[in-house]
Amino acid sequence: MPDVIEDEIKHVLSGQSTRVADDLCDYTLEQQNMHAESNGIKPAVSSSYVPICQKTVTYIVAAVLINEHDEVLMMQEAKASCLGKWYLPAGRVEPNENLLDAMKREVLEETGLLIEPKSLLMVECASGSWFRFVMSGSVIGGTLKTLDQSNEESLQACWVREVTNLPLRSSDILTLIQKGRDWLKKINGPWHANILPVERPRSKLYLRLIVCIKKKATNRLHVLMSEKTSLHLPVTEINSGKNLHSTLHRFLVEIFGEGIPQHKPHGLLSVEFNGNGEGDGLCLTLLISFRPPLEEVSISGKYIWHEVPQSLADTITSRLPRNMTISLNVVR
Repeated sequence: MPDVIEDEIKHVLSGQSTRVADDLCDYTLEQQNMHAESNGIKPAVSSSYVPICQKTVTYIVAAVLINEHDEVLMMQEAKASCLGKWYLPAGRVEPNENLLDAMKREVLEETGLLIEPKSLLMVECASGSWFRFVMSGSVIGGTLKTLDQSNEESLQACWVREVTNLPLRSSDILTLIQKGRDWLKKINGPWHANILPVERPRSKLYLRLIVCIKKKATNRLHVLMSEKTSLHLPVTEINSGKNLHSTLHRFLVEIFGEGIPQHKPHGLLSVEFNGNGEGDGLCLTLLISFRPPLEEVSISGKYIWHEVPQSLADTITSRLPRNMTISLNVVR
């Protein structure tokens, strides 16, 4: 069993899919709603909530593409609500479409260029049912869209060095562009390797945790595991009616009680999504480190600390510094 546990951790750390069953969830939406009702709080969303692309959940892709001259690929909006304004190539993921195909399609439609996705840079979420996946990539073909090729997708596209000189649809992309430039140039490095979404169908919205802690007596690293049905990394269903911070907090309270020890969420290690008709859910894996030693942290009966081999401990520890995980931005 330890080998299975450690294989699961290794798969997540390398951005690969795990073999864990889709229905393994330690804190379901139904359980969350029961706890809310017991405290006199009306649940924000039905326990029977199912993520359905463009209906009950919204997925957005955005491309930060930078050329050898440090210019950013921008497109000029054709929509009446923001006609003539400029923005990154971006748009909604369509039903039965994965994230990489959505990014390629949006860039081609809005800029005329063919691209190859390279890595996730950031995942943003607002409430628990709106997600934007920001990715970098390389141009591998196509022709830059000009005004005489304008259509309902965009008016034109252009490589731009000083984006702030343009009338922007929204300034929210400035943070994304800076993230892309920093990642490309490895500013404040080291940075995580290329991490792309894992194609795996999920029926619900899940948040998986890798929580690590040091044991003072041995100075060995331990990772939190759930003992529900079979040993696995802790998983909670994301509450689509609340923001992700709220989901995380309630899950940690479920595990550690109200006095949650001092901890730090570092960022995402993996994103699992397929959207091929087998389910429009996803699974985000978040890396968290605890500051107090293991001896000072109490947990409930169905969770345990698992000591990992030194080689695996070193790999986990290497992902703790800034920029070694995918940024997670919770929009309030």
